[in-house]
Amino acid sequence: MSAMLKEQLVKVFSLMKPGMLFQYEAELDAFLEFLIWRFSIWVDKPTPGIALMNLRYRDERAVEPRDKVRTGLEGPGLTVAQKIWYCVATVGGQYIWARLQSFSAFRRWGDTEQRPLARRLWILIQRIEGVYRAASFGNLLIFLCTGRYRNLIERALRARLVYGSPNMNRAVSFEYMNRQLVWNEFSEMLLLLLPLLNSSSVKNLLRPFSKDKSSSSSEDGTACPICLATPTIPYVALPCQHRYCYYCLRTRCAAAPSFRCSRCSEPVVAMQRHSGGVSTE
Repeated sequence: MSAMLKEQLVKVFSLMKPGMLFQYEAELDAFLEFLIWRFSIWVDKPTPGIALMNLRYRDERAVEPRDKVRTGLEGPGLTVAQKIWYCVATVGGQYIWARLQSFSAFRRWGDTEQRPLARRLWILIQRIEGVYRAASFGNLLIFLCTGRYRNLIERALRARLVYGSPNMNRAVSFEYMNRQLVWNEFSEMLLLLLPLLNSSSVKNLLRPFSKDKSSSSSEDGTACPICLATPTIPYVALPCQHRYCYYCLRTRCAAAPSFRCSRCSEPVVAMQRHSGGVSTE
């Protein structure tokens, strides 16, 4: 959702001074994240992605003192304090960290020629990032085993994602998903095979099955077999003596040194003007 909103805002500012929006990219990301938080979590509604999965946030601190949870759907939502700390951690934390990284990179704190204080701050930033990544990986392993908290912020706030309702219809049908998979595989196959196909050989293969007038007129020897038009600068391929447009024959010979004639499939070793000298390839 944040990426979609950002794309629309970038289009709005496309006519402004180039590079102006790039200077405030961190502020723009933070503003969009704040809007999503304000109109979803703050008003006890799930974010668009969480809503698609039929999930909502639940305060685990209010559930544990009870005797027993029956279906896993019980329990109140997040408190006001949890919502505010969630905004501070996700929106403010990401913004401060992005600005700190860009500022340290711009000031080149990591260079050996910098002052000892700047160098120490750079090492401290790298260590903090390493510790956070290691803790996130450990939390991921725990989440895969227990399924309780998907990130460190949710674990610290004791905010757990649970089902919003016991029954929910699937938003995307399997027919649409299968169609998307088939078209994706088909497009990937075409991207793989098209560079391997020779257009002239394909045309020669399909010419017997074609009945249009353009193909029949190209058989009389006066039309270029590549562009199917009357050559303005006629050249003939040697040694087969078939007529081509100069630019058509020249580009094909330059692109493929082993180019074969489109009419007889004989290798073209040179090209000659229809009334003049020889140009070898």
